[in-house]
Formats: sequence, structure tokens, C-alpha cells
Amino acid sequence: MSLKDKVALVTGGSTGIGKAIATKLASMGANIVINYFVGPEEAKQVADELASTYQVKAIALHADVSNFESAQNLIDETVRQMGTLNIVVNNAGITDDALILRMSEHQFDRVINTNLKGVFNISKHSARPLLKAGYGRIINIASVIGEYGNVGQVNYGAAKAGVIGITKTLAKEFASRKVTVNAIAPGFIETQMTRNLPEQVRAEMLRYIALGSYGQPEDIANLVGFLASPEAGYITGVVIDVDGGLTI
Repeated sequence: MSLKDKVALVTGGSTGIGKAIATKLASMGANIVINYFVGPEEAKQVADELASTYQVKAIALHADVSNFESAQNLIDETVRQMGTLNIVVNNAGITDDALILRMSEHQFDRVINTNLKGVFNISKHSARPLLKAGYGRIINIASVIGEYGNVGQVNYGAAKAGVIGITKTLAKEFASRKVTVNAIAPGFIETQMTRNLPEQVRAEMLRYIALGSYGQPEDIANLVGFLASPEAGYITGVVIDVDGGLTI
């Protein structure tokens, strides 16, 4: 599978799952745009490492995906510096958990604005470049929480369920131009976010994972690589769980 000369944008691409995705796509020959909101030095270091290791063009661009104008500027700058845009991975996301009795409006809005509106903003502004490029892929990182829910995550669950709705709708809208739109729903993946959970919570989650282990960021990245490739050209509008059997 080759993505040589394709241009891929990964939001939240400097850490965790996003970094693994950017690395996978670069290993397949894609030129990479790493979007970050915080940590400019870290993002630039990742971009430099990808460029050096895989002999691709890689840059880091700051943007707040929850802000409509900032997302527009990100897409405009991507096309200006890279010449085109072929692959968009909507990965940026946050959590701010609480039971609904304790969840503030700010907590709800903050997660919705980043995890759901951010996907709309980036997809909206990247639509024309993707349709014009002649090769287009949108891959949204959803969550099994958006399919099955989870206590204390009404904001996160609502946002990720919305991402699934966006995925299926855009798949229909873009199908006539051969731009595919798919979603990946990770389960319990080892990242800094999940490592910060109490050990009791981690142990309890492990009991429900059929394969008996937590997933790695590369498990998500490998599927992104396939969905971004020409070999996945007849797949659109689907949500694929990557959860080790958590939801069976």
C-alpha cells in the first residue's frame, strides 16, 4: 500500500494516537501536516523526525479545530504549503468527565466544541480541496463510547455519536466524487489519557476486553493506513471498532 505524493492532515497529530497515525501515513510515503493546539516544540520535533526518517515533507501547523476561522486557516495553509490535500484524519479530541448531575454547561460545551464541532469545521473547510484533488479520504476517530455510552461521559458520548452521524452523511454526499468517509471507533487504547486513569478503573476495564490486553496507538494507525490507501477505495460510510472484543 503506497501513499506516495499524497498529502495527509492529522489533527492532534503530535501525541498518542495522532502521532502513531502520522507516523504510519509517513511510512507509506504520504507528506504530513501535523496539527497541534498546544506544544509547538513537540509538534515540530515529530514533523522533523518524520521528514528525516521517511524522506517525506512534514510540517506542523497550529490551529484550534473548535474555532471555525482557525480551522479554515489550517486548511488554507495546508494547501498553500503542500499544494493539495488528499487525506484528512479528524483525530483531535478531549475528555472532561462527570456524572450529568455534576457536569457543568462549560464541560459539556467544551467537549462538544472540540470533538464534534471540530470534525465539522475541518471537514467543511477541507471539502473543496479533497473534491478537487481527484483522490480523497476522510477518516474520523470516533469511539466505542459513541456507540454504547459510558457512565460519566454524556458529553464525550454525544460528541462521538455525532461524529458517526457526520461520517455516514458525508459518505453519501461525497460518494459521487469518489471521496470516501469512514470512522474508526477505538476501545481502550494505551495513551497518556488512559494511563492517568486510576489503576482500579484500568483493571476493571481489562476484565471486559476479550483479547485480555489494552490496545496500542499503532492498532488504530494501521487501520487508518488501510482506509487511506487505494486498496480501501470501495469502503465508505462504515464504523470499524478496534477494541479487542470489548463490545462483543
